[in-house]
Amino acid sequence: MLRTFRRYSIVAVLALFGSSVGLANRVQAQTYQIDCAILLCLSGGWPASVPCARARAEFIRRITPWPVEPPLQIWRCPMGASYDPVAPSDNRGRFYDILFTTQDRPRPLLSPATEPLSSENAVLSLAGPKPNLLPEGFALQLVQDRADIDISGPEFNFVRSIRVYDVRYARQNESGRDGDCNRSATIYLGTYGTQGAFSWARSAPAALPEAHTGLERWGYNCPSIYHRSVFVDWRDYEGNYGFEQVNY
Repeated sequence: MLRTFRRYSIVAVLALFGSSVGLANRVQAQTYQIDCAILLCLSGGWPASVPCARARAEFIRRITPWPVEPPLQIWRCPMGASYDPVAPSDNRGRFYDILFTTQDRPRPLLSPATEPLSSENAVLSLAGPKPNLLPEGFALQLVQDRADIDISGPEFNFVRSIRVYDVRYARQNESGRDGDCNRSATIYLGTYGTQGAFSWARSAPAALPEAHTGLERWGYNCPSIYHRSVFVDWRDYEGNYGFEQVNY
């Protein structure tokens, strides 16, 4: 039941956050909204909702060639920003309070709510006072290429669980009179560091997750294979596994 409530709360917060920042620069706000939405929806196991459906679509679009981008660009979500609405008692509260219950929390994503979160917050209401605009030039204040708060704790393991396998090509075939088996592959693995920085490193077919398909016969005898794909997998906040694969 707690997990269901948490998922509904994620959806409500996404809508409220989107309505708040949407009044600022629209190009900047859309960037913030989608990456904050990806962060929240991924952590909650992609709950069924319009905001999370859009977030997941963008998550997959980014790993669809070409180019292959980091699916979560956490540096575009201003989590360290404080945002005070005209009436703070409307319980817009913190994203983080909705997602986690530990006492060791990083800085809030939004200004703290003045009253405890109740079950009524699972019901979305767009009524209320007009929110403040983001300060001019706000995008320039973001930390580049990593989160703008400390996310080194285990509560953010779901960010570091994301892995992107870019199989640029994997080829296997027999050649020559003797039937020699020729194998070659170029594969890169993208991972997130302690503070959310994304980086690429060379990898190999043997390192591909079990859920990946297309190279099951790699290394067995020498069946002809030519494969290209991008594979992304992750674990949500509760450790549930998920993945997507794009063949091309």
